[in-house]
Amino acid sequence: MKKALIICAAGMSSSLMAKKVTEFFASQNKPIELDAVSATEGSNKIKNSDFSLFLISPQTMMMFDKLKALGDEVGKPVVSIPFQAYIPIQSGIEQLAKLVEDNIN
Repeated sequence: MKKALIICAAGMSSSLMAKKVTEFFASQNKPIELDAVSATEGSNKIKNSDFSLFLISPQTMMMFDKLKALGDEVGKPVVSIPFQAYIPIQSGIEQLAKLVEDNIN
């Protein structure tokens, strides 16, 4: 099972997106799960977790460079989520799922 983590301002909207994309992957029989944490936990999770991919939500883009550099240090990809892939409707869910699949190790 591959795991990706969304890093968000408070973790609320990202928890919904993580749940919906995980359900989408399950419906496609793809072994990928998403979870979400607040930005205050992001750095620690990049350094000390078994997630294969870290996704930065649109509302935390001001932290992207710092989190990307940290991901580079530990050899884990950190990518930004475009606004259109962060909407809890089918097209947003599918776009976020594609972003995950294109970047997860």
